[in-house]
Amino acid sequence: MRFYFYQTPAWLRWCYAERTWRIDTNDPVLYLTFDDGPHPTVTPFVLDVLARYNCKATFFCIGQNVLRYPALYQRILDEGHRVGNHTHRHLNGWKTSDAAYLADVQEAARCISSNLFRPPYGKITSAQARAVRSTLAGKGRLVMWDVLSGDFDTRLSGEECFTICKKRLRPGSIIVLHDSEKAWPRLSVVLPLLIKFALVEGYVLKAM
Repeated sequence: MRFYFYQTPAWLRWCYAERTWRIDTNDPVLYLTFDDGPHPTVTPFVLDVLARYNCKATFFCIGQNVLRYPALYQRILDEGHRVGNHTHRHLNGWKTSDAAYLADVQEAARCISSNLFRPPYGKITSAQARAVRSTLAGKGRLVMWDVLSGDFDTRLSGEECFTICKKRLRPGSIIVLHDSEKAWPRLSVVLPLLIKFALVEGYVLKAM
C-alpha cells in the first residue's frame, strides 16, 4: 500500500527549505495547482470551473502534452493562469540519471516558458534540483506543496479528497490536484466542492 502525507510535515519542509512548500502569509490566500496536463477532457473542465468562480491557478504541464494540445495550453495562458514545467515525459528523478533528467527538463522548457518547476511524484535529487534551478528562465523555483489532495489515489472518493483538503487549508497553502485521466473521477467532484468551500471561508484563490 502506498504511503504519503496529505500535509507536508514541518521536518520535511525544514530539510528542503530552498523549495517552496507554501507561501508565508497571514492573508486568506490559497494556491490551487494542477499537475500532468493539459488533458483534452479534464483541463477544459478545470478551466471552466475556475472561470465560473473567477479564480486563478497554476498548471504544471508535461511537455509532451503541451505539444499534443497546444491550443489548450494557450487557453490556460489566455485565461490568466500561470504555467510551470513538470518535465517532458513525467520522469521520476530518483530513477533517472542527473544528465537525462536535466535534458528532459530542458526539452520541456522549449515549449513551457516558466521559471516554476515541480518534480513528478515530488521525487528529485539534490543535484537535479540545483541543476534545474540554474537552468530555468530567470531564477528557477521548485514548487512543492502544503496539501496533497489524493485525487490520484483510486482508493479514495472525490468526497474523501475534499475532506482531506478542507481540514488542512491555511493561509498560503499550495494544494496539489491533477488534470489527468487517472484523477478525473475524483477531481470532477473535489474541485467544485473545494472552491466553493474556500470562497465561503473567505479565501482568495490565486496563481503563483
